[in-house]
Amino acid sequence: MTTAFRERALRWLVRACVAAIASLGATEAHAQEPLKLWHAYGGAEEDAIRQAARAFEQAHGIEVEILANAFGAYGSKLESAIPTGQGPDVFIDAHERLASYLERSLIAPIEGSDVTSFSAEDLSALTDGGALYGIPLATKTAAVYLNRACYPGAAPATFEALLETPSACDATYPLVFEAENAYYVAALLHAHGGRLLNDDGTYGFVGDAAHATVRFVRDAVRARSIPEEANGELVSRLFSGGQAAAAISGPWMAPGLPEDLQWRVVPMPPLRSGGAVQPFSTIEAAFVTSHTERPEARSLAEFLAGPVGAEIRARVGRQVVAFAGERGDDEVLATFRSAAAAAIPMPTHPRMRQVFEPARGALLSALRQGTPIDAALADGAADFADATRPMPEAVSPTPTLLALGAFLLFVVFVWVRRLQDPETRVAIRRSMPAYRYLIHAFVAVGLLVLLPLLVGAGASLFAGRGTDMHFVGFANYVDILSARGGDLLGRRSFYVVLLVTVLWTVVNIALHLGIGMALALLLHRPTLKLRGFYRVVLILPWAVPSYVTALAWKGMFHRQLGAINAMLEGLGVEPVSWFAQWSTAFTANVATNVWLGFPFMMVVTLGALTSIPNELYEAAEVDGATSWQKFRRVTLPMLRPALGPAVAMGAVWTFNMFNVVFLVSAGEPGGRTEILVSEAYRWAFTRGSQYGYAAAYAVLIFGILLVSTRLFGASRKAAPA
Repeated sequence: MTTAFRERALRWLVRACVAAIASLGATEAHAQEPLKLWHAYGGAEEDAIRQAARAFEQAHGIEVEILANAFGAYGSKLESAIPTGQGPDVFIDAHERLASYLERSLIAPIEGSDVTSFSAEDLSALTDGGALYGIPLATKTAAVYLNRACYPGAAPATFEALLETPSACDATYPLVFEAENAYYVAALLHAHGGRLLNDDGTYGFVGDAAHATVRFVRDAVRARSIPEEANGELVSRLFSGGQAAAAISGPWMAPGLPEDLQWRVVPMPPLRSGGAVQPFSTIEAAFVTSHTERPEARSLAEFLAGPVGAEIRARVGRQVVAFAGERGDDEVLATFRSAAAAAIPMPTHPRMRQVFEPARGALLSALRQGTPIDAALADGAADFADATRPMPEAVSPTPTLLALGAFLLFVVFVWVRRLQDPETRVAIRRSMPAYRYLIHAFVAVGLLVLLPLLVGAGASLFAGRGTDMHFVGFANYVDILSARGGDLLGRRSFYVVLLVTVLWTVVNIALHLGIGMALALLLHRPTLKLRGFYRVVLILPWAVPSYVTALAWKGMFHRQLGAINAMLEGLGVEPVSWFAQWSTAFTANVATNVWLGFPFMMVVTLGALTSIPNELYEAAEVDGATSWQKFRRVTLPMLRPALGPAVAMGAVWTFNMFNVVFLVSAGEPGGRTEILVSEAYRWAFTRGSQYGYAAAYAVLIFGILLVSTRLFGASRKAAPA
């Protein structure tokens, strides 16, 4: 054996050992990575899923990283995160999204699992093409909670009987449920022979059955048999406090009821006409994503659905678990299980999730605004058709690339011409030392600001749902600027939303500036006592996170429980349904945002006031100037340099103030209080994940702000000193 051969063999052996050690290290690191579990639970159900995950960690020695998501954007977040490898290994969701997830290849089939402990009905709802894609966790449906003090004997025989206050009860309302939520109203729609979504994927909340259903609910609300503007929190509070004889909700309400309240659960009774009131039933399951490489992901899904996980979810989360060995003798869960057996499984069509927003809009329009029922239903059908319209056809990217290349060549040409100027080259050479100190800032701004802008601009040239997108050029911009082929000033038109946004910005900035300046002038007075205390108190609204403030004001504007209506009632004024009309909903949004924004202008004005020399006021006083003349001739001109940038920043912030509009009015009524940024959010997350269309909205918003701020800056430079 030659020396050279031995050296090559030794080097090969060393490289093999290094590779083996690296492989072992990578395998160990991979094994140490936590499994990612996503869900959209809250309250007791969230506690239950966390306890079940901890039990899995103890049994298998594998860490589980849990992420709770907001329910409204859960599906869109999964559809965008999983294909990029940023999503979970296992996620929990309802069976009706199965077709949508299969359409986007987001989930993997469950193979080799023992599913003999689950019912054939649950498994069939999670099966497609003979393959099982999820392991059933729980079945959910709505039923009737009865207060035993009001119903000590037999339950009501008909649904209409629920709308009559029992003689043995002094409850404020005979029945409470979310009458503006299409999920609950669907039970009555089924009783009238209708469907939210037809079998062929067309919108079903129109026609005679839908009309009869909405009229039935509207009459019950007007008769005060059902409270107005009832949400899940109000339903729980009224029933928990004994103010409602009965409530319609799911098993998720049971853990939050007080221990001293005596209640029971019964299935929904039929209508007097004989129509069966059948709510939707959903099967929640654990899905394994198609992009995970972790074999332990299936073990986690099996554990959550198996005996240990089922026991924890039934005991802690009060879920109607699908595992047959953990049915127990809980009367409430047994009732929900029997109610689910008689319910209608929610369709798995990909369009099912897109039905609820237009259906809720139709209900809000008919119940709150007094819109004729047929007109409200027609608006809902139009919104559904708009959200599900076919995507623009794919086009060749060559013309766009040629145009982009020509633009870049023009930019290069302009810079080359500038560099030919000797003075420009000298100025650049003199600036080079300064650029060395600023290079890190250029890199940071490029990565954090410019790169996302470029990616967003690029995404606006594509169309599709989720990550299934194709190049369409400027078709999204054409659709937006042409109001999608409809009336330029019609519902959801870009121009109408733009007008609302401009009005929103102007009104808010005017009030921010006026109130902030007035308070600053007051606090600047040297004779005012406790100035420091007042400054701290008045700056608190700005210090509190905006979403917290928005939620607080949302509650204050509630028709039944809001503090504002309580004060109006104390003054003898009829309570106002704040989100039923555009004027009152817009006022509620403005009031909330003014509360958030005036402290900023107050602080800026206070800082600017301290820089004004007292000699100017003394000279004006010697000249005999009045207080108003001193303010107009001295104070105001000296404040303008500081207030100009503050107004520009405040306008940009207000123009994009998503939190207030989304959380306070939620665009009500009928989307007429939406601003551009909230409308872009709707297209991205609640109308079929049309990210390209939403990105085009974002680019237009950026362009509007860029042009307006440049014009504002130019006007300030041109203004006389």
